[in-house]
Amino acid sequence: MDVASPPLPKAGAAGPAAVTKPGRLLPLHAAWIVILALATEFRVGRFGFHPSDQGFILAQAWRVLHGEIPHADIISARPLGSAILHVVDFVVPGPLFFVSSVLSMIEIIISTMAFTVLLTRRRVRDWGPGLTALVAAASLINLNGFPLMAWHTVDGIALTACGAWALDAGIRTGRAFPRRSGLFLLGCAVFVKQSFVLAAVIGVLYLLLHPALREGAFRTARWWWRTIADLLALGAFPLVYVGVVVAGGGFTAMVDQLTGGTPAYGERLLGLWMTGEADPTFVDPPLPELALFAIAAAILIALRLFEGRLGLFGRLASWLFVLGGAAAVLLTVVDGGFTGPSRWADVLWWSAAIAVVANTITRRRVPWAGLLVLATGFMISLSWGNDTPTLLTGSLGLTALLLLADGMPPPFEWPSRLSLWPLTAVAGLAVVALAGQQVVYRHDQHAYLDVAHDQLTADLGTIIPDMRGIRTNPNTFTYVSQIRDCVGRFPAGRTAVLPDNTFAYPALRLRNPFPLEWPLPLEIVADAPQRMLATADELNRDGDYLVLFQTVPRQVLAVGGPVPAKVPPETPIFDYLGLEQAIQARLTGLVVTCGSFVGKWVPHR
Repeated sequence: MDVASPPLPKAGAAGPAAVTKPGRLLPLHAAWIVILALATEFRVGRFGFHPSDQGFILAQAWRVLHGEIPHADIISARPLGSAILHVVDFVVPGPLFFVSSVLSMIEIIISTMAFTVLLTRRRVRDWGPGLTALVAAASLINLNGFPLMAWHTVDGIALTACGAWALDAGIRTGRAFPRRSGLFLLGCAVFVKQSFVLAAVIGVLYLLLHPALREGAFRTARWWWRTIADLLALGAFPLVYVGVVVAGGGFTAMVDQLTGGTPAYGERLLGLWMTGEADPTFVDPPLPELALFAIAAAILIALRLFEGRLGLFGRLASWLFVLGGAAAVLLTVVDGGFTGPSRWADVLWWSAAIAVVANTITRRRVPWAGLLVLATGFMISLSWGNDTPTLLTGSLGLTALLLLADGMPPPFEWPSRLSLWPLTAVAGLAVVALAGQQVVYRHDQHAYLDVAHDQLTADLGTIIPDMRGIRTNPNTFTYVSQIRDCVGRFPAGRTAVLPDNTFAYPALRLRNPFPLEWPLPLEIVADAPQRMLATADELNRDGDYLVLFQTVPRQVLAVGGPVPAKVPPETPIFDYLGLEQAIQARLTGLVVTCGSFVGKWVPHR
């Protein structure tokens, strides 16, 4: 069984000649994490904005902050663990949307670090500049073309990686607190999204299969009490979550909502070999790169099995094919171009799988950390939106390389009087700079659901303080300004902006009377239509509401299209399934218009 780092030396044992004090290095690691997260947000994350999903999780967290009960008061096709987690975004000082993006990048970096610790079995305090730089570059590649925003998939990755990290450290050191903390995090991962249920399975397997915990298994009372306590730590968050939902009268609704969505099976990842003709939403996968990696791995296996007979030639040839595998990974990333229509993330997942097999054969043990990375990639692919492990691409590539080079002897002897530190530091900084340049280039070309960088000239913070620093195109700026102006002109105790404006609730501190933030077709589960219409009836009865309906389609905003300064009351609204039109017809309030929006308003009596 792999562990996260080598066991600590026993008392009196001879240690290395130079011992680095952890207290000196850990602040440095904390510093570069924060600096990289801030730099990414300042140069990439804050450029580009779309009113829909870039406020989705924050809108749900805003509800939780006001005491609303998941599934009873909030309809959701997923458990609302992310909404609970991102309540902290409202507490950290600073503009809400900027702070939330920085925290999400920190999640990505720390999860990349956690996987690397497990793969290399080296504590962070023992990392040199080379490995640190590789992890920083992998974190940027993990972000690739995605927007920096609070999102349940990012949370699931972070909870799984950090949970396994803490669990492994606790088992290695024999300490209960980190072990149970790790189990708690794995239990939390299950309730940010159903696809992360494998995280809990991983935790149970660790408990039952790890040699350090099997002493007295099924025989001693101590083993039973310890295992029960561990399982309670794993189930703590799920038990509390379900308990709160039951107390709030939402258990039946929770079951209906969580089982009522369209299932996802990860068929695009597992069906990599399908061509673009069979799967027209994707271009042909870059199979030559995968074939190159597989050939390099196969030859490397043969060389490693006979390295004792081949001597220096075998060692040099082995490193040559490790470099061949690295070239295949690099070509995959370059070929993918950080874009969704390419299958580059799937190719990296399969490359990591090949590396797991190669490492198992050459090292004669299963690299459980590699299997964890593969399992996490599969869990990510169980998605409606981007059903490939794109948010794990950097970690997948790094996993493939680390496992391929695991246990390799140095290609040549390095003079002991010369330090490799300057060389690895310079090379590492170059790798980080290259990865950063590619991320910047991709986002500058076309921000997520927005336009190119040079057209993102409007700062939303000039109209909404919680959006300071967020830049968008002038037409989307006008659209957001209209929502702000509408809310000011027609004040009400309860305000909804339907359908694609989830950002408005946390940004403008609005209380949405409807039980659903974003009535996308896939998000409308269980009895959502009936409850939305019933809410309209309640609004008619109680009054004091404003319900705005957008007339500009979200696709127009995504390309910076025109937003009219004024529309007549009879303007057709943007609708998905007719639900918004039914709500509009059902509401009996005063018909109002405001910019490109039409609405119904009943002022406070």
